[in-house]
Amino acid sequence: MTLSWKLLHSKLLQSCRVFNVKKVNYRSPRTGRDHDFFIIESPDWVNVIPLTPEGNVILVKQFRFGTQDYSLEIPGGMLDDGDTPAEAASRELIEETGYTGDEPVLIGTVHPNPAIHTNRCYTYLVKNATLQNFPRQDSTEDIEVLSVPLREIPSLIRDGKITHALVIAAFYWYLTKTGSE
Repeated sequence: MTLSWKLLHSKLLQSCRVFNVKKVNYRSPRTGRDHDFFIIESPDWVNVIPLTPEGNVILVKQFRFGTQDYSLEIPGGMLDDGDTPAEAASRELIEETGYTGDEPVLIGTVHPNPAIHTNRCYTYLVKNATLQNFPRQDSTEDIEVLSVPLREIPSLIRDGKITHALVIAAFYWYLTKTGSE
């Protein structure tokens, strides 16, 4: 039987625009010793795989400040207060790309980094994605929208063109749920 760690203290160290950093103190059930850990609290995220009727995936290319480089990804973002994950998926798709489609279908969830993050990332599939409007990007976004044949996704991952771990996890969910490339 696995024993639970006991939370003794929690202290907010920094509140940032999209996350909080906390110092937490837990007691080990095995040793009885107390240990400090640092965690990042942030809202849950969504990723959306938008498939067009022609069999293309709508991707976004945007600058990421952590890697200081451009990243090829699928649309996605944080849940706003009161959002369901499906609502956030639809919102992020139209905001980032101008596309809409069928109702989002949940195909999988992951914990981005359970060692330090408290949130979850939901992956949705949106079929019949069609361009409806101009994207409504946030002031911090400068996104290029691309339409790529679905069959090219595995080689984009293999060749290091898609490197975002949550995007790769999303395509894993897609391939295991549909059995197709």
